[in-house]
Amino acid sequence: MAPSAGLGLKPEHFDAALGCAADGLWFEVHPENYMAAGGPRPAWLRAIRSRHPVALHGVGLSLAADADPDPAHLERLAALARQIEPMLVSEHLAWSSWRGAYLPDLLPFPRTRAALARIVGNVGRVQDRLGRRIAIENPSHYLRIDGHEFDEIAFLAELARRSGCGVLLDVNNVFVSANNLGFDATEWIDAFPGALVEEIHLAGHSRDPVHGAALLIDSHDAAIDEAVWTLYRRLVARIGPRPTLIERDDNLPAFDALLDERGQAHAILASASRRDAELTEAA
Repeated sequence: MAPSAGLGLKPEHFDAALGCAADGLWFEVHPENYMAAGGPRPAWLRAIRSRHPVALHGVGLSLAADADPDPAHLERLAALARQIEPMLVSEHLAWSSWRGAYLPDLLPFPRTRAALARIVGNVGRVQDRLGRRIAIENPSHYLRIDGHEFDEIAFLAELARRSGCGVLLDVNNVFVSANNLGFDATEWIDAFPGALVEEIHLAGHSRDPVHGAALLIDSHDAAIDEAVWTLYRRLVARIGPRPTLIERDDNLPAFDALLDERGQAHAILASASRRDAELTEAA
């Protein structure tokens, strides 16, 4: 099946999601919300999975921490993956725990050789336990950090080469980071190795209440900005269609409004798939 567009799934939209028959629709959830031995949450997710493909997008493995992933957390993730049989599993390139303390954020790190070796090892541990390849998401950046030994694209490419993982390319994160750190988002999108991209994320952002447009926040609380759509079209035109998710975590609109945004992405993917098919036939 050709790559299609999906939606981040929220409890408020359960009934609408379960009954929706949109072509190629799939959903993505944070597994941490469903890693229970029983109860309504896992049952709800199984019901969705009976009608639609589901992807798991983790926020709690803390792969960039100076420690192995928490074994209990990893076991719960593996158990959920066995139940759901997700189409994709992904995680963030960040850290969020330290010596038993869990922080409510996805925190940055200097891209050093030591960090690369540590993250390669942690990704390998996760993939070995799940028995599958995972995708790692490029983060949003809000301030400059000293000590980098790699640029971001080189770091992600080397992580993928050494660990065998793929990349979840978040286009909104690229746009936000480019704005905040002063680089060219189009050049970044054009330079990223397309073969590494397993999934694409699209989301809205907001201006910082103090600094305004000088500091954009990856807030997932607004419609996707037209500049992000432009980058997405450019990316898909170059690398071909990839499964694409519309993320919305706050200021939730009606399900139909999200479905409309998802329809925009789906149409872009369908057009790219037709173009690729025509090129194959012509060859």
